[in-house]
Amino acid sequence: MPTAYDRLPLGALRGFEAVATHLSFSAAADALNVTPAAVSQQIKTLEGYIQVPLFRCSGRRVEITEEGLELLPAVRAGLEKLESALQQIRHHRRAGPLQLTLLASFLQIWLLPRIRSFRRKYPNVELRFHTSRELVDFSRSTHHVAIRFGRGNYPTLHSEKLLDDWLVPVASPDLIKQYGMIERGADLSKYPLLDGDDAPWSVWRRTDEAAAWNSRAPTIDDSAGLMIAAEEGLGYALVRWTVVSRALHKGTLRLAAKEVVPLASAYYFVCPKSFLALPKVAQFREWIIAAAREFPGPRGS
Repeated sequence: MPTAYDRLPLGALRGFEAVATHLSFSAAADALNVTPAAVSQQIKTLEGYIQVPLFRCSGRRVEITEEGLELLPAVRAGLEKLESALQQIRHHRRAGPLQLTLLASFLQIWLLPRIRSFRRKYPNVELRFHTSRELVDFSRSTHHVAIRFGRGNYPTLHSEKLLDDWLVPVASPDLIKQYGMIERGADLSKYPLLDGDDAPWSVWRRTDEAAAWNSRAPTIDDSAGLMIAAEEGLGYALVRWTVVSRALHKGTLRLAAKEVVPLASAYYFVCPKSFLALPKVAQFREWIIAAAREFPGPRGS
């Protein structure tokens, strides 16, 4: 039985959207990896189907017509829904690796030392890690799960808190012997302070005023690098508990204060709600929630 879609020029709709985006037949051809002549033929096919012009060309200048502007939002919405549906089908294959995106510091310092127990429990689940801080558009990516540090506000997604976190001052044992412990709100001018991305030292001083000290130490925008610098005795670091707890246990760093600062942000397990039914996602979720539950917070937290 013929359907309403039999004569619909679906391929031409992609060409139309590309030309409307770039306002150039050659740029649209590059984006679609076809020739400009092929794009031009697609537009002619679509214009013949709907019997109205979609573009006006004057030399190399391309302008979209009023009819084209009216059609464009519906075409984009339809293509986005189609792409999303195709991605959902790709994700719901039982075969293939579990794709995880997470912060590099969380992967390197917290997750990897624990991942052996997951592999022992689920040896048939292949893991593929991607490191990023950016939010994830699951409909346009191959990721199944994101571990993100934030407030848990991820609309339309399943968002589940894994770990709370705290800011703690740390330093090498030798540096603490030399400069001593740091009291909350104390004058920091006598300490060599390492600055990083976690938080400024003004958080520790309980003030929003600009720092009034000469840190005499590097600024490092990576948590793992910041810890290495602290272990080398280059300065005191204000870091997240989840990142530094392993180094504290090994003794390469020591807490430099008795007080800790609770953070409003936390680590969250995030994925589309429908992905929770995938066995590999469900297995990883169960395991990481149990691992997070066993992770102790700092004393005094």
